[in-house]
Amino acid sequence: MISVNNVTKYFGDRAAVNDVSFTVNKGEILGFLGPNGAGKTTTLRIMTGFFPPSQGTVTIDGQDVFEHPYEIKKKIGYMPEHPPLYYDMSARECLSFVAEIHGLRGSAAGSAIRRVSELCGITHMLDRLTGNLSKGYRQRVGLAHALIHDPAILILDEPTSGLDPMQIIEIRELIKNLGRERTVILSSHILFEVTNVCKRVAIINNGRIVAVDTIEKLSDKFGKGKQIVLTVTRPERMDLKKLSSIDGVIDAVQDNGGRFTVSISGGDNVLERISSEVVSMQAGLIEMKHAAMTLEEIFLKTVSGG
Repeated sequence: MISVNNVTKYFGDRAAVNDVSFTVNKGEILGFLGPNGAGKTTTLRIMTGFFPPSQGTVTIDGQDVFEHPYEIKKKIGYMPEHPPLYYDMSARECLSFVAEIHGLRGSAAGSAIRRVSELCGITHMLDRLTGNLSKGYRQRVGLAHALIHDPAILILDEPTSGLDPMQIIEIRELIKNLGRERTVILSSHILFEVTNVCKRVAIINNGRIVAVDTIEKLSDKFGKGKQIVLTVTRPERMDLKKLSSIDGVIDAVQDNGGRFTVSISGGDNVLERISSEVVSMQAGLIEMKHAAMTLEEIFLKTVSGG
């Protein structure tokens, strides 16, 4: 549905993003990650048509974002990290203003405001000045702005910034629900949040995409050949010294009960040798698998180049 093709953006002689390419499938929630200054927000602004790339293209449903700006903007709801609210307006007035920009007036605007207010949990705050709202409720009003015209695509830049733990959980569930009917790009520094919401991630560092895939496949790619988790029914029969002496095994430790972690350096047939040794111990091998890396470990590995 969304295709970013070899996008580069210069500010002066500095490339904020450099030859960035990735796709987002229809109905997918994609996590877009990177350290501060990596080029996340610049990429998102190019995707929304906020400003053009120096090189490359962005297409949505086969249409170039800058050749068909009005058609594309009808399809996109964008929530920046700091929503552009008018602090001397009430939340209702802000939503009415945004609704009118999107061509919604009268009963259509009223219906849209009721829908997004209920969805974002701000119905009881509609008549308060946005300048008097907490940061958490301002974020909710910003999300309601992005949803007012019922877009097919949501681009969310740090949507839970400033929210308390309960609000983060509520917004996380809301994003999951929105993802059932929409394509969502979620940029966040909260990696646990991304893990719980997104199946696939794109990681940018120093203006370049360094990884794009499902969390499971990235875990296999960067963690493969490092640690093996064994589960047995008779842990008392496990001889860790024998396991550690196997060629290609660095060490073996018992985690708890019948679960053991074996660190390996690779080598041919090391997994076969480990399984054969455990079977010979008659420890009752139930499962043997690569240890999954957390998204935090994947992120650190990709951005550090380690």
